[in-house]
Amino acid sequence: MGNVEGIHRHGIDRSKTDHMTVRTYTVIIFAGLLAGCTVGPDFKAPAAPDMPAYTATPLSTQTASAATAFGGAQHFRIGLNVSAQWWRNLGSSKLDALIEQAFQASPTLASARATLRQAQEIHAAQEGAMMYPQVDAGFSAQRQRFNPIVLGQDDQAREFSLFNAGVNVNYQLDLAGGNRRALEALVAQTEYRRHEMEGAQLTLAGNIVTAAITQARLAAQIQTTEAILRAQDEQLHITQERVRLGQGAPDEVLALQTQVEQTRAGLPVLRKQNQQNEHLLAALSGRAPGDGRLPTFTLEEFTLPSDLPLIVPSELVRRRPDILGAEALLHAANAEYGSAIAKLYPQLNLSADLATQTLVAGALFGPGSAIWNVLGQLTQPLFNPALPAEKRAALAAFDAAAANYQSVVLESLCNVADVLRALENDAQALAALAAADAAAQGSLQSVQRQYALGAASYVQQLIAQQAAQQTRINLIAAQAQRLVDSAALYQAMGGGVS
Repeated sequence: MGNVEGIHRHGIDRSKTDHMTVRTYTVIIFAGLLAGCTVGPDFKAPAAPDMPAYTATPLSTQTASAATAFGGAQHFRIGLNVSAQWWRNLGSSKLDALIEQAFQASPTLASARATLRQAQEIHAAQEGAMMYPQVDAGFSAQRQRFNPIVLGQDDQAREFSLFNAGVNVNYQLDLAGGNRRALEALVAQTEYRRHEMEGAQLTLAGNIVTAAITQARLAAQIQTTEAILRAQDEQLHITQERVRLGQGAPDEVLALQTQVEQTRAGLPVLRKQNQQNEHLLAALSGRAPGDGRLPTFTLEEFTLPSDLPLIVPSELVRRRPDILGAEALLHAANAEYGSAIAKLYPQLNLSADLATQTLVAGALFGPGSAIWNVLGQLTQPLFNPALPAEKRAALAAFDAAAANYQSVVLESLCNVADVLRALENDAQALAALAAADAAAQGSLQSVQRQYALGAASYVQQLIAQQAAQQTRINLIAAQAQRLVDSAALYQAMGGGVS
């Protein structure tokens, strides 16, 4: 009877075990199917601008030309490849070397690179925490005094030691895809940091190019202004002699003195601008203003690019770092919205413990000391007002990111349109100033011939020389502006790709 009863009990226990095993496998299979689901909308890149041109009125295929330095016509080439080192098209080897050094020494770029590495490591850390089981090993030893009175027994209190050593495994089964959405957001944020670094590099190169051209322009304008001042000083000296000899009026001297001092006052302004520009160039290069190792630039060492790239708007949004960065932020906001939705769905956490527990340290891992525990916990939020509010907040963040993307695109299109119009109008301005310079030089030569024949006075020659020099100052500014406009277009096109 006892044997039959024992066999019967054994049979009942086995059937329960089999039934639990089937249920366990069913839950695992069902959970695996759910784990393939990811709630929330999948991200789709915004549509490219449906517009053929940047400006309302058609843009000429080439700019105006002028018979002067940097006066050549520039042609807009659709589809022209933009080199990653686009500044080399300006033809200055000193500028090329300075930019390469700045890329290594700039603290701004160093900060951008470190921020990118931080984003990459944050993603790696969260991926490890969310996508893989967490396994921990532990060991504990404790000395305990137990009083049987708490169990209603009259026995004496006992003291004993308890030793534990084991391994714990925890894993959150991503049923609704909330973890995958969170990781998707981190990947997008990493991409944003990458585009931010590319944008910082593009901006740094553009600022260095502009500062170098500005330095060359100011140096030429200072040289020309000094020549004007020398001519005015000479004219003033001649007039003072005429007054002393009784051949001129004192008012002439006063008028000339006013003109001389006004010109002299302009020199410190130009020098201040040049010195401040040098300080800026040093800072952009990652150097202190007093470093003293910066190169000096002249306009003669630059070359005006004859062919300029023109990328259509639909392609521009796939190239400019600021637009790509805004798109990455939009992607991150979309994924975070999906993650907020996933919190409304069931959450399944699995954990298991395998350990050994004994009263004597030497008996650890011995026969009969093993203990284990398996836990599966499924939770479904029923009433939690915070979760719907979090979902609405994530949706609002997505709407804000979408509006920010549209704003960045519009600003970029406006930037390109401004640069294209600047190239067009500044080329026309240079042509007019070149004509004015040619006329001023022709007038000076005529007066010089008259002076040689005795038909004009020396003062008249000095006046003609001053007028020619003043026109030359404006011409220098226009020549430098064409170089700046060219660099601005490369930058507006998003620079080049390696």
